[in-house]
Amino acid sequence: MENANLEKKYNKWIWVLSIAIPLVVAILFGVNLQKLGYDVKPLSFLPPIYATINGITAILLVAAVYAIKKKNNIKLHERLIKVCIGCSIAFLAMYVAYHMTSIETKFGGEGTIRYVYFFILITHILLSIIIIPFVLFTFVRGIAGAYERHKKLARITYPMWLYVAVTGVIVYIMISPYYIN
Repeated sequence: MENANLEKKYNKWIWVLSIAIPLVVAILFGVNLQKLGYDVKPLSFLPPIYATINGITAILLVAAVYAIKKKNNIKLHERLIKVCIGCSIAFLAMYVAYHMTSIETKFGGEGTIRYVYFFILITHILLSIIIIPFVLFTFVRGIAGAYERHKKLARITYPMWLYVAVTGVIVYIMISPYYIN
């Protein structure tokens, strides 16, 4: 049974979060505690962890779609999506923490690979911002029981979210040789 009140209740919060999250991340990304004179150790162990979380998110997204399409298992699908959202939140926290405590890593590749890297990086960043309201609206439609509208939006959300998760791993693999420990 569709619960329009639940959707209406969350819609303004979705927009607030969709604007606030990228703004807060951009602000915090520009804050480097070392440059501000704080004696903090770089959290250089985090990039492989958050890259792995992106990989796990991608696998779980595929599993969630499989659960709903092949097995019609709504509960499993919902649980997997909740874990994916949790993984995305964990990734974001670690990503910000790393960048607040570490000096920026510059990509050192040259030639065509440099253009490939920056294309993947830029599309990854742009879609990671755009995906926020898509994920949240799709999720709320699902838990509100608006399954047809959920399914329609999920057809757009899923490939974008999967792209962001997979390209997060690719960006890490491409830049990892240039990390300074």
